[in-house]
Amino acid sequence: MSTICVAGLGVSGMAAARSLAHSGGHVIVVETGDGERQRAAAAELAALGVEVRFGGGLPPEAAMVVTSPGWRPDHPLLVEAAARGVEVIGEVELAWRRRPEGAAPWLALTGTNGKTTAVRMLTAMLRAAGHDAAAVGNVGTPIVEAVEQPYDVLAVELSSFQLHWSASLAPRAAAILNVADDHLDWHGSMEEYARTKGRVFERAEVVVHNADDPWSARLAAPYAAGPARVAGFTLGVPARGQLGVVEDLLVDRAFVEDPVGGAEELATLADVRPFAPHNVANALAAAALARAHGVPADAVRRGLLDYVPDPHRIAHVARIAEVDYVDDSKATNPHAAAASLASYSTIVWIAGGLLKGADVDDLVRRAAGRLRGAVLLGADRARIRQALARHAANVPVVEVEGQDTGVMDRVVTEAARLASPGDTVLLAPAGASLDMFANYGARGEAFARAVHRLRAR
Repeated sequence: MSTICVAGLGVSGMAAARSLAHSGGHVIVVETGDGERQRAAAAELAALGVEVRFGGGLPPEAAMVVTSPGWRPDHPLLVEAAARGVEVIGEVELAWRRRPEGAAPWLALTGTNGKTTAVRMLTAMLRAAGHDAAAVGNVGTPIVEAVEQPYDVLAVELSSFQLHWSASLAPRAAAILNVADDHLDWHGSMEEYARTKGRVFERAEVVVHNADDPWSARLAAPYAAGPARVAGFTLGVPARGQLGVVEDLLVDRAFVEDPVGGAEELATLADVRPFAPHNVANALAAAALARAHGVPADAVRRGLLDYVPDPHRIAHVARIAEVDYVDDSKATNPHAAAASLASYSTIVWIAGGLLKGADVDDLVRRAAGRLRGAVLLGADRARIRQALARHAANVPVVEVEGQDTGVMDRVVTEAARLASPGDTVLLAPAGASLDMFANYGARGEAFARAVHRLRAR
């Protein structure tokens, strides 16, 4: 019996180890951390006959490695595997290979921003059409667990990390929402990051791209002459083969009987919640994947109405003295922050965190006319301050020092001081949260608590 090495005791690593152990495989997990959580996970796996090695290298007997998405390709264990000719795959690829006969088709979706929102919208549309559907993958539920369940169809969210380790996925339909600077410290370059995103299209039956996003359209272009069906979506009036917006309607001109002269109304702009241009794009992408699977128009609309937005995504927290306070802590990179900033006319911007190698000059340049002030926090706040000095020199800027989570009260107080009636105080950090908070959710919750304390004064 060959030995499979699972790299990492995270969510996907645990799921992979459990799945392999249940099928009788010989599994060794290698974990670099050694804390209480890891020891508890190791005890759980030991009951299944899985050995966990802390801090070790590649087991000499390993014939394959299933790596967690967070492990970079230059990790010594993965480098050693490559040097020895040992195949390295991810949990997503493992799930694809382990699908049973008659397994549910995958509707796959990736992008720099909006993935979770779009995949949850898609799942709601599929369920509204009567399908037993599940949202899986980067959205939180490991795919290797879902493929063992009798679902009709899977709505699969894929990160670039997951796609990097996936070689044979062939989804029924695949979409790329957008591609912008993110995770360049992991991938090495924008071109490599985009190429990795583009892997989702390689074997898809239907290729869905964002006609308004240069990278998404570029990655889809080679498939126009091939066997795959190609459909686009746009915030403008749709051309033939596209979904788009006509006045206040979401309209399909791709998955209709007569795409030349016909069109079908799917929903209204008012059905998209929370309303923002980038969220309309998410809805159109979800609708395109749903329509590729045969979902009728009325189920698209019912799905949008059934969809419950996740927290910390352009969530209105309070209105105080005619100023709105909005939590978009999920805007963890400049592209997401730009979409958030474009949703409001006059803004006091709360930004900062870990930029992960991304550039913020274009973000600040485009948003400068909307900014009434900026309050900066976190490890990379100086880079945002420098961009503001270059492109928005007249905008008042306050830097709040400190790395403790209590900083947020001072941040909100300063933002309130800069705001005037009619403004929006917007937490759209453009950076990751781990310099100060456990995750973006904790950052958003700290912001909301600080806003409520401000209102109580």
